[in-house]
Amino acid sequence: MPLYRHLDLQSRYVTSRPVDVWLPAATGDQPLPVIYMHDGQNLFDPTLRADGEVWAVDQAIERLCATYNWPGAIVVGVWCTDQRWREYAPQKPFAALRQTRGWESIVERMGGEPVSDAYLSFLVEEVRPFVDRHYPTLPDASNTFLMGSSMGGLISLYGVCQYPDLFAGAGCLSTHWPAGGNLLVDELAALLPPAGRHRFYFDYGTVGLDAEYEPFQQRMDRLLEQAGYRHGHDWLTRKFPGAAHNEAAWRARVADVIAFLVLGRVAGE
Repeated sequence: MPLYRHLDLQSRYVTSRPVDVWLPAATGDQPLPVIYMHDGQNLFDPTLRADGEVWAVDQAIERLCATYNWPGAIVVGVWCTDQRWREYAPQKPFAALRQTRGWESIVERMGGEPVSDAYLSFLVEEVRPFVDRHYPTLPDASNTFLMGSSMGGLISLYGVCQYPDLFAGAGCLSTHWPAGGNLLVDELAALLPPAGRHRFYFDYGTVGLDAEYEPFQQRMDRLLEQAGYRHGHDWLTRKFPGAAHNEAAWRARVADVIAFLVLGRVAGE
């Protein structure tokens, strides 16, 4: 299946980096939805990781194509850099943490203050126009999505909140809520677009880092419900007992995430 690697996509906002673009096998010139994913080097090529574990998003979409007689979606994998924490930490919500006692340790752990607004500018003003120019995309907001895991889950949610007219939804796997705790949850919930035009997917396991996530996710679930989001319709949260915080766990469920976000289908229903 076609995978195109743009090795050094330049930016005036962030450090240049590789960007992968994958298309389903039988695409031709048919315009397709687009899923923009973070940590792009973890999506397709096992040789890029020491453990050989990747999301295998390409295989997941091919299975969905066969199951639903669906033409598929384009996946844009934006590689991360050594500034990953700073680029993925939601900048406006993190500003509320400045007044907390742990702010200095947060900044030290990230290697500096958040720069996610610049990273999102890179996505919407540089990466997305580049992809729309060179590939057969459906460029409207209703066919454009964000997805990531851990800190990538946070920036996916924040991206839709910041650009609700450009993205239809976010897939947030093993969202790393402890990066800012309850205050981060509350600040992100306050930025949610009005219910009805977007879909959000959340999940978590119970092993390793994921074991910390449930109370924060339950808090976000309550805030989503209060904001008018309907579970199973425009928001879905799932718990995976025994699942850990790694690519193998996310690979096992990424097809269901895409099915909900892009096709509006809930696995098992």
